[in-house]
Amino acid sequence: MSPQELKQTISAGLLSFPITDFAPNGDFRADTYARRLEWLAPYGATALFAAGGTGEFFSLEPTEYSQIIRTAVQTCQGVVPILAGAGGPTRVAIQYAQEAERLGAKGILLLPHYLSEAHQDGVAAHVEQVCKAVKIGVIVYNRNVCRLQAHHLEKLAATCPNLIGYKDGLGEIELMVSIRRRLGDRLSYLGGLPTAEVYAMAYKAMGVPVYSSAVFNFIPKTAVEFYQAVSRNDHATVNRLLDTFFLPYLELRNRKAGYAVSIIKAGAKIAGHDAGPVRAPLTDLTSEEAASLAKLMQVLGPQ
Repeated sequence: MSPQELKQTISAGLLSFPITDFAPNGDFRADTYARRLEWLAPYGATALFAAGGTGEFFSLEPTEYSQIIRTAVQTCQGVVPILAGAGGPTRVAIQYAQEAERLGAKGILLLPHYLSEAHQDGVAAHVEQVCKAVKIGVIVYNRNVCRLQAHHLEKLAATCPNLIGYKDGLGEIELMVSIRRRLGDRLSYLGGLPTAEVYAMAYKAMGVPVYSSAVFNFIPKTAVEFYQAVSRNDHATVNRLLDTFFLPYLELRNRKAGYAVSIIKAGAKIAGHDAGPVRAPLTDLTSEEAASLAKLMQVLGPQ
């Protein structure tokens, strides 16, 4: 799949980021991870992102990363394309991106570098170096310390033909509109705020109809139903699901930092697809919080 073919693929439909399976001692479990992908793939996501933020990329070590990407590619071959997370310091991000390419991933989601603050000119140079280190498509994730402006992306698009996508995790409307208007159809645009469903209608109005769904990990039927309702401007269904599930869900998710990942693993366990605990420094939901989530999920019915 060429970068331009990948760009077309991710320009429509629902995207998702599978959680990563860990044993009780924290070790990666390839067997249950493969079964998870086999369960999720038929629901119709356009692409799956292995070892992304929801997949706890930030807690993985290199050997595990290779195992995860290899398992995802082999399991989903011919069913749904796999993109891989990559991030951290520039040379490390390049190593991850090249390893994902070697293992057969169709593209890279370039996560932000970590800890140190940097001028955005330097962040743009970081993105350019990663793009030029691989031939597969790259999607840049504007979030946290990566806050590229429209002029940065315009220059990157001119020098990096395989930069095919922009994922917004900042939620700054003025910036999103300026990027969308300035770059036009050069990039594919993805909504990437945590619990993207809450922002889906607003982002669609800005020309960003595609988003990544974390809840697809445990309520895939509802995630697809919601996406389809957004696509056809079915406000009644959107509002019903916001009121009965997503807004109460946000109250649980917002109780602690890091729960955007933890609550997904809790939901998967409740749904009968346990992925094990999150890794430190994240913390799992309390039993009381998990019980509250289970009640919310019961309202949605079988998945």
